[in-house]
Amino acid sequence: MLLLDLTHTSHTGARTGIQRVARSLSTALRVGGDATAICFDPWQRAWRPLERWEEKNLSSDAAAARRGARWPWPARLRGILRRRAARSPAPLAGAEGLIVPEVFSPAAAAALPALFALVRGPRVALFHDAIALQLPELSPAKTVARFPAYLQELSTFDGIAAISEDSRRSLLDYWRWLGLPQPPPVAAIPLGLDQPGPPATPPSTAATCPPTILCVGSIEGRKNHLALLDACEQLWTRGTRFNLHLLGLARPQTAATALARITALQRSGRPLRYDGAVGDAAVEAAYGACTFTVYPSLREGFGLPVLESLAHGKPCICSASGALGEAARDGGCLALPAVDAASLAAAIAELLQNPVHLSTLAAQARARTVRSWDAYALELTAWMRILPRRG
Repeated sequence: MLLLDLTHTSHTGARTGIQRVARSLSTALRVGGDATAICFDPWQRAWRPLERWEEKNLSSDAAAARRGARWPWPARLRGILRRRAARSPAPLAGAEGLIVPEVFSPAAAAALPALFALVRGPRVALFHDAIALQLPELSPAKTVARFPAYLQELSTFDGIAAISEDSRRSLLDYWRWLGLPQPPPVAAIPLGLDQPGPPATPPSTAATCPPTILCVGSIEGRKNHLALLDACEQLWTRGTRFNLHLLGLARPQTAATALARITALQRSGRPLRYDGAVGDAAVEAAYGACTFTVYPSLREGFGLPVLESLAHGKPCICSASGALGEAARDGGCLALPAVDAASLAAAIAELLQNPVHLSTLAAQARARTVRSWDAYALELTAWMRILPRRG
């Protein structure tokens, strides 16, 4: 039996990248009954299996408007009473391995030694990115302050599964700079994708209705929405006809400027739709209705929206750097050396005005192989089995 730590994901309805990874990995690992989902209960101050209401959170398709974890008062009270009664949590000892797919909190980190002691097999964490250190000016201050300690805490695991080669290098470079002796092995294991329906043929840009350009991703500084909005305004001013559709949860710490710009463009009558956080069905419908997508992010650990766009047969404009370049290199993307407003405007105009180029990229997207979460889980667990236990 494997233990799967879903402390945060089981207490939030957010659909950010990490939560989607955790949910999908949970489904892949637990279908055959080979994994038990657990969480650190801060009220009980112990690790325990998920309760029914937490399992329901995992399976819900409702998208939350906030990222934070939610612990209802009855759940808090149960934890406090169990702690005061010195009730032991359900037995977890003897697990064959541990997987931690989330960025864990300081409280969970402090409780990791107790969890490690219950696991006789390898203890593995997923590493998503080092963006908080690479782009601190575009990251929430609390995340930036927390991150150095988190990266050191990762070194206590038996192995780290980085979600891209770029993320792998970032972590190893930081540990090397830190002078960390004997760090655990780090493997680049690319993520899986939810399996969409048959890829749709892109709508013609010559249709009567203006084409729709889709951007899926949380509204925050590093996602670079301001450059996309400026690029679209340049094209609208020139008379280019298209609709822009934005989906994604706004991150309060770094989203204010982009949200203000969205509101200003809407008030000026520009064809811009922003739906905020939505469920999986709405995301699927948006991919089906768009002509192509733009993912203007400056830096990513993996770039799920790029590969999801390709899986739906829709070309994507994105950066050619880092993990996004890894996602784009097998075709279907218009990958840019820079994702400033001028470069994005030129790329959008190219796909709107050159149907042959658009059609070629769409064919490349449809030809891409979609890696399933089951395949990802198999590769991850196979790699875990060869890891030695560290002291």
